[in-house]
Amino acid sequence: MIMKIGEATKLRVIGKAVLGLVGIALLLLPLAVSAFAGSPRPILFVHGNGDSAALWHTTIWRFESNGYDRSLLQAIDFPNPTARSDDTKPQENRSSAADQAKELAAKVAEVQSKTGQKQVILVGSSRGGNAIRNYIKNFGGAPNVSHAILCGTPNHGVQATQVNLNNEFNGAGPFLVGLNAGSEVHPDVKFMTTRSDSNDKYAQPDGRFVGMAGKPTNVTYAGPELRGALNVILPGLDHREVAFHPLAFKAMYNFIAGNDPATLEISPEPQPILNGRVSGFANGAPTNLPLAGATVEIYEVDPASGQRLADAVHRRTTPADGVWGPFSAKPAAYYEFVVNAPGYPITHTFRTPFPRSSDYVHLRLRPLREKGTGSSVTLTRPRGYLGHGRDTFLVDGKVPAGINEGVPGTSEATQRFDPGPLRPVKVVLNKEALTVLTYLLEEGRIVIAEFHY
Repeated sequence: MIMKIGEATKLRVIGKAVLGLVGIALLLLPLAVSAFAGSPRPILFVHGNGDSAALWHTTIWRFESNGYDRSLLQAIDFPNPTARSDDTKPQENRSSAADQAKELAAKVAEVQSKTGQKQVILVGSSRGGNAIRNYIKNFGGAPNVSHAILCGTPNHGVQATQVNLNNEFNGAGPFLVGLNAGSEVHPDVKFMTTRSDSNDKYAQPDGRFVGMAGKPTNVTYAGPELRGALNVILPGLDHREVAFHPLAFKAMYNFIAGNDPATLEISPEPQPILNGRVSGFANGAPTNLPLAGATVEIYEVDPASGQRLADAVHRRTTPADGVWGPFSAKPAAYYEFVVNAPGYPITHTFRTPFPRSSDYVHLRLRPLREKGTGSSVTLTRPRGYLGHGRDTFLVDGKVPAGINEGVPGTSEATQRFDPGPLRPVKVVLNKEALTVLTYLLEEGRIVIAEFHY
């Protein structure tokens, strides 16, 4: 079954602007059997390739804002989240499809133990859907799962050719051919997929995003769909938004609860408690492995100037588990997170306000990519890509270079600044804005402006 939800291209949701749904046609999904009859089931969110649990915190906030018990909303962090080039060959700090299925099985068992419930709901973004399907079909997971929701998962590959057949994302290779053999869904699990109409970089007939520009991928826009599932189309949304956009949440909630959510808004708490883990890179790949010995300082800043309002409101050096908190925040405050760890640049990350608590405010350090003198500011949107003509993204009043035209293909952009005095730089993403301060690259410092929406 295929359902199409509205004209999502007209909705640019930023914080409370999520309420601005005027003029958007939303077709209601068919009612499902309510998961809320009696006790609601725990939901386990499963991130995608190279990602972390941090991407799910806005979705978790929306479930909480609609009355879902926080203790039933959990997310997994795969230790090495990036897929191998060849799934059959070990590759340092990368994971096989089987690795992820086993790690997911262990996390499901942990959630069952904590909640006392036999079945869980699994929600996966991109590669996370591969782990979910593999766990259900090949690792005995079906009895433990009531609903499986796959968002932008390349269920039929990002390409389906005879090149590198052992790649996990090759629709003609043994992994996906095996998952799709026979029924594409399990009869005892309710399946739903969400996908874009034509705006997903990994579901394109042309292979420009997978190193095959001008060549056919043998995959269509409908590649993320599954026969036998409820397949929901979210027009205009990109590869990440089909998991993290409010309309994706609306589809998830309806599929689980059998009715639309009362609100798409995130309800603020009077005293959010924030926590998370510091991680980094290893052998060129991002990891979710804890990084010990990282000093984390948090400063409240003026959103108009980027200046710190006082001394650090939180400071901690991470122990072996990499945890940097907890920190009691203000729901309307703008913060600068400063992380200093051996082998990494000193990272200044400016953040828009956190309206609710989260244990998934992870701080992943990256190697120093920008060389030379002067300074750099990186705008990053982890839960969506940047699309020309669809999104507004400005650094110091200018559109940063390096953002491709057409189908949105990247979630961040970096602007370089010539040597000179440190100064404030305004960064805008749609209706969100904040001001950062520049720091010198020659001092080994980088600046990131990170947005929730």
